[in-house]
Amino acid sequence: MKTILPVIAGLACLLSAPAHAESPVEPDAPRGRPLWELGIGAGLVSTPAYPGADDRETRLLAIPTIFYRGKILRADQSGIGARLFRSDAAEFDVGLAASLPARSDDVAVRAGMPDLGALVEFGPRLKLRLARLDAWRVVRAELPLRAVYEVRGGVRHQGYTFEPRLVYEQRTPDGKWLFDAQLAAVVGDGKINRYFYEVAPQYATGERPAYAAHSGLILVRAGLFAARQVNPDLRVFGFVRAENYGVGANDNSPLLRRNSGVSAGVGVSWMLWRSQTLARD
Repeated sequence: MKTILPVIAGLACLLSAPAHAESPVEPDAPRGRPLWELGIGAGLVSTPAYPGADDRETRLLAIPTIFYRGKILRADQSGIGARLFRSDAAEFDVGLAASLPARSDDVAVRAGMPDLGALVEFGPRLKLRLARLDAWRVVRAELPLRAVYEVRGGVRHQGYTFEPRLVYEQRTPDGKWLFDAQLAAVVGDGKINRYFYEVAPQYATGERPAYAAHSGLILVRAGLFAARQVNPDLRVFGFVRAENYGVGANDNSPLLRRNSGVSAGVGVSWMLWRSQTLARD
């Protein structure tokens, strides 16, 4: 799910807004990098308020940036989690992602309905290296399965998502540029689809009839990401993402107002402190 270069771990919640996106994965950290780094990051992101919304959420955030490259515990632009297995061909980890909330008062079609709270997602992910084209280019598949929890006046389980992705990643030989292209689909169970698309009878109006949402496809997505390492401390990045919701299982919901949407963002991270201890991998 989502999902927002090299996205800083702290900005993962920013870039993973309710459109179910997720930050691109950090390339394999070469030996000799610090075990941990700490700094600040800022980003500007504009994204649909939820998948298929007419209204948009545009946010500017400044938050801490943390990298931790432990053998098991990891914090990077992939998110925060635990790497349980790794080989040349495959990797298995458990990760955490998050997305920002959307107030129904700011979304015309949801007026009078409950707000959409911040979402926290947690679960396993299998990454398979499909091809290493050369030392700087790789193609892989990622298969994350996540439980979704809403944080709004408490914590409530809101279902499960599965987001198979095909990723092409390229770095320049000098290590200063990173490019990432992705194709993905997001499938949700009945509960998360009801969270976004169901209209219970008590919230029905003349323009917003009652609707019972179904499990199934939420969206398909194509995305591009680029990052530039300006110096050892400063990194800038940007992304653009095009999504289609009209192919989803709930394209007849009165809350699905657009069949397609675009998200985009830019950001910067500045590392202030780093460990003298080096990461093992």
